[in-house]
Amino acid sequence: WCAMCSFRRSAVALTLLASLSLSAQAQTFGRPATPAEIRLWDIDVRPDGLGLPVGSGTVSQGKAVYEAHCLGCHGHNGTDGYKNRLAGGIGSLTSDAPVKTVGSFWPYATTLFDYVHRAMPYYFPGSLGTSDTYAVVAYILNLNGIVAADAAVDQVSLPKIQMPNRNGFVPDPEYTDFKASR
Repeated sequence: WCAMCSFRRSAVALTLLASLSLSAQAQTFGRPATPAEIRLWDIDVRPDGLGLPVGSGTVSQGKAVYEAHCLGCHGHNGTDGYKNRLAGGIGSLTSDAPVKTVGSFWPYATTLFDYVHRAMPYYFPGSLGTSDTYAVVAYILNLNGIVAADAAVDQVSLPKIQMPNRNGFVPDPEYTDFKASR
């Protein structure tokens, strides 16, 4: 028993010594990020479209991207997958059975692009290129009847799309002036 206690005391002492030496080294570890490195991570897109990258995609291109990367979780037509529904539910938010989808709930098409670009597909977030992201966003918007089947979206047209729930949120006065916050 005493040998085990001695071993434990030694292990605790070594762990404490190692952590002290690591914290001393941490003060000299790293360097400031370069502007180019910061740009790689600066990919957020605001509701007004600021931050959207150059690119474009069509509904038909988006259908192919969706079938390859989204169908497994969201199902055919964005309605029957085991993950969140993407389509339908328009006009249901004030009912006894609201259905929150891209078409019924999201207020801005630009933030849909932002979310898909950063967080999808679930199994490999951020792996879709810019054009594939625009395309799948166009397809999802089409599934909701928001854009036509022959539509193309890009950094100019996407902010102009009026989502059905655009005025369904009450903005917090502290965050209403997007331009002043940047």
